[in-house]
Amino acid sequence: MTDLPARDRPWLFRTYAGHSTAKASNELYRNNLAKGQTGLSVAFDLPTQTGYDSDHQLARGEVGKVGVPIAHLGDMRMLFDQIPLDQMNTSMTINATAPWLLSLYIAAAEEQGADISALQGTVQNDIIKEYLSRGTYVCPPAPSLRMITDVAAYTREHLPKWNPMNVCSYHLQEAGATPEEELAFALATATAVLDDLKGKVPEEHFPAMVGRISFFVNAGIRFVTEMCKMRAFVELWDEITLQRYGVEDPKFRRFRYGVQVNSLGLTEQQPENNVYRILIEMLAVTLSKNARARAVQLPAWNEALGLPRPWDQQWSLRMQQILAYETDLLEYEDLFDGNPAITRKVEALKDGARAELSQIDSMGGAVAAIDYMKSRLVESNADRIGKIEGGETTVVGVNRWTEAAESPLTSGDGAIMVADKDAEADQIARLRAWRDTRDTAAVNAALNALRASAKSGENIMPASIAAAKAGATTGEWGDVVRAAFGQYRAPTGVSKNPSNRTEGLEEIRAQVDAVSDKLGRRLKFLVGKPGLDGHSNGAEQIAARARDCGMDITYEGIRLTPEEIVTAAREQDAHVVGLSILSGSHIPLLEELMERMKDAGLGHIPVVAGGIIPEDDAARLRKMGVARVYTPKDFELNRIMFDIVALVDPKAVAAE
Repeated sequence: MTDLPARDRPWLFRTYAGHSTAKASNELYRNNLAKGQTGLSVAFDLPTQTGYDSDHQLARGEVGKVGVPIAHLGDMRMLFDQIPLDQMNTSMTINATAPWLLSLYIAAAEEQGADISALQGTVQNDIIKEYLSRGTYVCPPAPSLRMITDVAAYTREHLPKWNPMNVCSYHLQEAGATPEEELAFALATATAVLDDLKGKVPEEHFPAMVGRISFFVNAGIRFVTEMCKMRAFVELWDEITLQRYGVEDPKFRRFRYGVQVNSLGLTEQQPENNVYRILIEMLAVTLSKNARARAVQLPAWNEALGLPRPWDQQWSLRMQQILAYETDLLEYEDLFDGNPAITRKVEALKDGARAELSQIDSMGGAVAAIDYMKSRLVESNADRIGKIEGGETTVVGVNRWTEAAESPLTSGDGAIMVADKDAEADQIARLRAWRDTRDTAAVNAALNALRASAKSGENIMPASIAAAKAGATTGEWGDVVRAAFGQYRAPTGVSKNPSNRTEGLEEIRAQVDAVSDKLGRRLKFLVGKPGLDGHSNGAEQIAARARDCGMDITYEGIRLTPEEIVTAAREQDAHVVGLSILSGSHIPLLEELMERMKDAGLGHIPVVAGGIIPEDDAARLRKMGVARVYTPKDFELNRIMFDIVALVDPKAVAAE
């Protein structure tokens, strides 16, 4: 009998999770751990990610929608109740408020009696991609970079097993990045952080800090290209850390990454097909041993429809477990070493990435090149969408083989989990009770010390931890850093200049011209993103296509209140208002906006909305006066453009 090959240890199994309240999320985590999950991946709601308390005006409708609300130490304590943090490997997908959430985590772990130096996990803490693709930034780039490296320097001294940054290329791909752009923009971010960190840690400890930088990437459906991209990441990172930083120990040059496979590619149409997409995308980051992920989290098959249920998350977890434990994948060396096709593709990707990196370096690095990188993403995303619209890229069930039997998985009550409608009120009530029962003098003193640290340039972490222990809230921490460092509005990447992207748009451009002539001026289209949702890709593409079609567009980016949008509609004399909301807060935000439009005498202006909107909600929106509702299945942007023109055509309106 021959000996079986030794098996490698599998990657960490994670599920990105968190919703409604800390108590509900804690129950979900404990259930997932009992099912065999080996690491936690915490999703925070948008107010928490952007430094606002749950009762702030901008938080309305956003509390507990895309993650768990954490407003103070009591919430963090509840989130990890009966979960020993010194035995966990916890990934926290948090960026602008990473110093604060890590401070709350440390404070909660100390209350459990944990040895802080034993804590293992990661804070994403990558702010540059927030300006490019996700939108949960708080402060301008320079102080944000400072806080990233403050966290890194603090963990070196006090949390030696903690990864202080996950350079996140995940959202870059979702924003349209090509593989070469994803490689280059992520690596440029990493070098910007390391360049800033050099003066904050002793020289002899710098190589080990390089070794603690990790990455969080995306894996799309072109799985051979994606696997080659990961091998290119490994080789480029080894090259950069050796040549740029002189790191001699190979273990500190290792490219360590976690992955969430592509949620952007999940389809609302025939959603059961997403199971196959998720499996194929997982293979891209597991098949090649030399470029295998250290942690994998998979979306649920139905995330294009709404919140996944615990069963849906379990199904994705089982996919990982079957690959790791039932197959023989982990018994072999790298399957692709020496493959000439793979080598050619990897080298081509590296050459393309090096060219982009050279361009970014010539502009002064990643922070200075934010506008450039953003415009590249918008253009690349336009190319991607155009190829799907034109049929050059096949998406099964979307632009080919669209006829299908109804899926039994999506029918019946409970097919999609609905967020607890009372969760926001419950969270706000507990937040106000927390404020009423804490030691106000101690909180004020801690916030004053935090303010002084921010202004003096000293490391922000000790004062943040003290504020967490004193009982300060997320919004109070956010207010201090906003006041100290100023606020910021990231570039949209959408130019108002006349476009040369007019091929195939002749018919719609002619209609825009004709209707503009009837109106007596150019058709004015106002695009807005109310609330805290920073997923701006859809809004950018709608604005860019409207510009290409000859409309006069106004798009100022993310994080606008309904009041600001109504004011802009009046001042811009808009003919139509288009709103993008992907966080699930469409009902309260559009309800307020429609009321404000009517009160301002603008009820005649048609409002259209897009987002992940269930049909029952779409019916509610139409009943309150929203003229059109679009969801991910409406991928043909030209059809949306024709709808917009028809809505404001004086002849068509008069005939109604």
